[in-house]
Amino acid sequence: TQHTLIRQSSRSNVRLRPIPNHQLTHYVRSSTLYINPHSHSLQCPNRPHSERDSRKEISDSIYISVEFSSNPVREKQRKMVANQPEKEHPVPAFGLAARDPSGVLSPFNFSRRATGEKDVKFKVMYCGICHSDLHMVKNEWGTSTYPLVPGHEIVGEVTEVGSQVEKFKVGDRHFVVRVPDALPLDAAAPLLCAGITLYSPLRYYGLDKPGIHVGVVGLGGLGHVGVKFAKAMGAKVTVISTSPAKKQEAIERHGADSFLVSRDQEQMQAAMGTLDGIIDTVSAVHPIMPLIGLLKTHGKLVLVGAPEKPLELPVFPLLMGRKIVGGSCIGGMKETQEMLDFAAKHNITADIEVISADYVNTAMERLEKGDVKYRFVIDVAKTLQQG
Repeated sequence: TQHTLIRQSSRSNVRLRPIPNHQLTHYVRSSTLYINPHSHSLQCPNRPHSERDSRKEISDSIYISVEFSSNPVREKQRKMVANQPEKEHPVPAFGLAARDPSGVLSPFNFSRRATGEKDVKFKVMYCGICHSDLHMVKNEWGTSTYPLVPGHEIVGEVTEVGSQVEKFKVGDRHFVVRVPDALPLDAAAPLLCAGITLYSPLRYYGLDKPGIHVGVVGLGGLGHVGVKFAKAMGAKVTVISTSPAKKQEAIERHGADSFLVSRDQEQMQAAMGTLDGIIDTVSAVHPIMPLIGLLKTHGKLVLVGAPEKPLELPVFPLLMGRKIVGGSCIGGMKETQEMLDFAAKHNITADIEVISADYVNTAMERLEKGDVKYRFVIDVAKTLQQG
């Protein structure tokens, strides 16, 4: 398949030569290509630095060729996946993959390498669906490569270990961390992302002390787990949400001490300067200036959501209160094990809706609308037994 891009400029008929599909990154396919009529140069918003353009002016036409330089290793990997991925390695594997930015998932056969001497092989039994999976299958961050098999909140049972593996044995529950017996596997799966994503910044930024007043923005897949961890650490917790309907569940179901409707100016004004720290879990574009106003002097706003577009950061409110805006993304292996042990001790799990794999596209649509309390988890083992 080839794309011929033609654009009529104000000065001449502009033709772009046909470009083979495999030379186009999705980043460019999803962007707008146009010609600057004054400089006769190729313009592409947000284009990768690896692109080079050249032009040759003949009569009243401009012919523009686009070349793409790429990482040789990445290109080799891409070609290997594209050519019979199920035969690339000796171990057959099966998943659900997106083939393009529509994000629709369908069955996909691929393969894995043989178990090495330091490897642990395990059978995936449950897989949580994270909002980042939605971002990736739709290429909303501009980094996706297709076919793409999403899913990283995975737990299961060890089926094989390499000769130099000492910490794990066949039959163990884990994702190369030990899942305590006190935690049910299905409700523990989201902790490997949502759990550590909230646990780690609470610890790192010192918001884990008894009496600390912590705000949690958003009561979704991340936020509801954050409330549970903060309360277990002894903090006073205020949930901040755009939806007044979530007040009852935030307080009665998850144990929050108070609730703020971020669109209610009177409530927000009354709470100004009352929070030691805020964990912001929202993955959509939203104003953060009102949140900074809720912080005490030396307060900390920590972002763990990942909007696809930049947020506006006002500087003056930071200067006046010596406030900090920081970020955090999951955590290391040691801390993840610590988080799971803490969760088992305090009976913390994610609130989940267990689904079969054939429901996954519907689940993705519902996730995009915020229609889940609070994490979808695919029962992989049951689905394979039925299939």
